Amino acid sequence: MFNLRSWPASASLAASALLLTAAVQAGELTDSLKPGKAALQSAGALAFGPEGVLFVGDSRGGSVWALATGDTTKASAMEAIDIANLGKKVADKLAIPTADLLINDLAVNPLSGTAYLSVSRGKGPDAQPVIFQISKGDVKELTLDNIAHAKADLPALPAAAGRNQALRNDAITDLAFLDGKLYVAGLSNEDFSSRFVTLDIPFKPAGKGASVEIYHGAHGRYETKSPIRTFVTYRIAGQPHLLAAYTCTPLVKVPVKDLTPGAHVKGTTVAELGNRNRPLDMVVYAKDGHDYILMANSARGVMKISTEGVADREAITKPVGVGGVAGQAFETVAGLKGVDHLDKLDETHAVILTRTESGQVDLKTIQLP
Repeated sequence: MFNLRSWPASASLAASALLLTAAVQAGELTDSLKPGKAALQSAGALAFGPEGVLFVGDSRGGSVWALATGDTTKASAMEAIDIANLGKKVADKLAIPTADLLINDLAVNPLSGTAYLSVSRGKGPDAQPVIFQISKGDVKELTLDNIAHAKADLPALPAAAGRNQALRNDAITDLAFLDGKLYVAGLSNEDFSSRFVTLDIPFKPAGKGASVEIYHGAHGRYETKSPIRTFVTYRIAGQPHLLAAYTCTPLVKVPVKDLTPGAHVKGTTVAELGNRNRPLDMVVYAKDGHDYILMANSARGVMKISTEGVADREAITKPVGVGGVAGQAFETVAGLKGVDHLDKLDETHAVILTRTESGQVDLKTIQLP
């Protein structure tokens, strides 16, 4: 078991706000969820809210779901989760070959330390969405046939069929909960298609999203159609921000206060981390009195990115060239290979989903570097 350590000032501020929000919202949120079948059409991005409520992005259905997992017992200390060949174990439970299994996201319940996976049983438009719970070596399916739930439909979605239907897969690329709101990154069908939608918790009808424009140093131009691949919430000078990563790989800060319905927001590009790469997942954490971002990537390994100076970082507005880097300092963590997804287990450890060269998928607990 791991013992929690106290956070430095910046992280403690975020934690206090989250706990306060959870205390205020928890009863109202769970009371708003009604039992019945949660008819997800797909299961992608995951994020936890208060009281063990799991938010699930359903790009195919164009919706975000809130699911009452019932996983509400607070652990006195988190236990490591290490399962070799997890992919085969999940595929066997679904009675499919491992080649027909897609693991779309990983999230850890901050109350219990239980890990959750969103998966697709099969590939293509007929793939079935499934959620798995993983705790103490036990892998089991979260039953969706009769579960307390709610759904929020998103506006202005990319078409689900036709020439541009591939864009529908990016209707929801990532989720994060902060201060009683759920932030949803993805694409719309509008001219400036890259956006954040802010959802009230408990769910109310979704308002118009805020489009986000960024300068992409590797491409040498401003962009409004590139989807955010992954993001985290982070307080800068006490104010909530979203730090978002895009393909190729700009890191952009966006003040939460700017994300009003219908707004067009210009994000501040604070780092260029190398092109020909797709960010996969990231978390923010504190170590030795400093805050860092740990980011898994498709082609550039796992990066430990410093947040030092991010408050006053001047925007990158000039090309950095092929393979160029600029802005926030970072290092590649040599010991972490093949990481597809990651989430914090506690303040000193993370759970990672790794894929070997042979295709074996393992779940491991690591110390945050």
